[in-house]
Amino acid sequence: MAEGEERREFLRLNIALGATIAIVVLFMFLASVWGSGAIQNENENASSSWNVPLQDRHKMDLDYTGTRSSLPVAGTYNWTGPSEYFVEVDLPASEQDAGYPEPALMHVALWLPDVPEGQTVPVIATIHPYYDFGTEVADGDSNPNTVPDGGVGAWVLDQFVPHGYALAQVSTFGSGKSTHCQDVKGLGEQVGIQAAVDWLGKQEWSNGNVGLMGKSYAGTTNWEAAQNPSEHLKTIVPISGSIGVQQMFYRNGSSEARAVGYDLAYQGATSDMTTDDLRVCSDDIVGPAMPVTTSLAAEAFGAEWSDYWEERYHLGDVIENYNGSVYIVWGLQDWNVDPYHAFPAYQMLRDAGIHTRAISGQWAHNYVDQPDRHGELGSGYGGEAYPNMTRMDWAIELWNWFEYYLKDLGEEPEAHVQIQTHDGMWHVEETWPPEDLTWDLATLDTALNFDPVGVVSATSSATILMPELTEDVHISGLPTLHLSVTTRGCNGGQIFATMYSYADDLRLGHATMDLRYRDGGYDAKAVVPFQTYTMLMEFNPLDVRLQAGDSIRIELTESGEDYLPSTCAAIGLTVNLDESSTLGLPLVDRPVNDDRWFLAPPWWDDPNNAVGL
Repeated sequence: MAEGEERREFLRLNIALGATIAIVVLFMFLASVWGSGAIQNENENASSSWNVPLQDRHKMDLDYTGTRSSLPVAGTYNWTGPSEYFVEVDLPASEQDAGYPEPALMHVALWLPDVPEGQTVPVIATIHPYYDFGTEVADGDSNPNTVPDGGVGAWVLDQFVPHGYALAQVSTFGSGKSTHCQDVKGLGEQVGIQAAVDWLGKQEWSNGNVGLMGKSYAGTTNWEAAQNPSEHLKTIVPISGSIGVQQMFYRNGSSEARAVGYDLAYQGATSDMTTDDLRVCSDDIVGPAMPVTTSLAAEAFGAEWSDYWEERYHLGDVIENYNGSVYIVWGLQDWNVDPYHAFPAYQMLRDAGIHTRAISGQWAHNYVDQPDRHGELGSGYGGEAYPNMTRMDWAIELWNWFEYYLKDLGEEPEAHVQIQTHDGMWHVEETWPPEDLTWDLATLDTALNFDPVGVVSATSSATILMPELTEDVHISGLPTLHLSVTTRGCNGGQIFATMYSYADDLRLGHATMDLRYRDGGYDAKAVVPFQTYTMLMEFNPLDVRLQAGDSIRIELTESGEDYLPSTCAAIGLTVNLDESSTLGLPLVDRPVNDDRWFLAPPWWDDPNNAVGL
């Protein structure tokens, strides 16, 4: 080979070698990129695989042995905490202490995951007055907020913090280490809650997104936070949290027994013999008087002489001011905070453009995933739905919800209602009551074996037995009972109606109304003795399936479970069961093959025991 050709061949070999090296380097680079992507996708798939459609949830390999639901894979982050902080709150002049003034401080206990330096995390917070609740003189206080509570705190710390979420437990004003007076669910409390949420969203470790969750009072604080919300409040998960104080204690004017003195009860439970007891809110005097004047003289502005009730109606402000999302959780057998707080609130929120989801099973004042508590329910109070009511996919539900709204990961969860029939079956609806329902109206002159005139008083009751059903029915909504009544020498009266399945003698639901609130709602009207009125009663939300041949029986009494007798209980009302009185049933058609039915994951060991379709 000539010298020139050898040189050219050597050059070609060098070029080829260089190209080969370049290609190898390129593939190594791409492999590193693709490899990291594969790892990332693998991690993403681990969590995205939990975004399983409702109809397929029962096929998931979940842990059904615990007392609460759990995520399929444990998080990898350790955590530190609790650390304690005080958030100073700028209160309006109307909400200053009237007794022992001092700076208004909200006390926050915080747990943080040990994420890499520079990585920020969202926070899930629970806020209520039950930390250090009780008195040292009696049985002793409950745990402080530096101890994870058994409802939300410990569960979130176990399930979500290791996945990169922070946990905050916050004491409302006048409880725990938070200062100021305890303005129970009033403006002062609302401002304090909102300030604590804002503080959580502004910390250097925070990604700026805050979610709230809690049950009962700790659910009400969710609504309070959203009344005049911080921009950092992205989602709330109120679990049986009342939408307002008057709404909690009065149903169509009928007063629950605990309405009287509830404000004083909270004051007593958060007070010890210290200077703290000198702290007085301006509403501390008004609060105890409102239930008395509302019950005795509502028709004479007894419910309106103060703005106490209006200040404590949370839902209205939420609809007007909140831009985040809401996940409503309610037990259809909840007697502590009745499910009429959830419906029609769900549709009102959606109409306002607020992305809302809801879940309502046949449990009582409990969490979604508490099989031990659910198993305590009696017949007619949720027992027929056990154990299908227990949703051990609840951790999965909230994972998908929080990942999207607090971390901006995954797809936005659908806005829908998961609701359970009284006998245990689950169906999902775009809204509830369903839009495709039809009303079956029957006049009560068709009632069987009933005197067309009956007296309902403290010493007498009446029974309505409707004709047999000619076909299977699915009641899904809030049935109505419009009763024609005549007063009997008294300026008021009350009816408590309990609906039963006649065939099984099974309680289905109830309604109650004070005659002064005969049009429903919270506006009282005067009542004239010996006059006839129509009471537009509405039952609590029901999702009930009855078979052909069964009948509906309604027992009318002057008062019922949890409710006080009216001031006219001794005299009572005359009920006119003629064509002017009607029973309205909201009915839906859901054949067994309708794709809205779904099987919930069973919490028991043998999935074959699940109630099927």
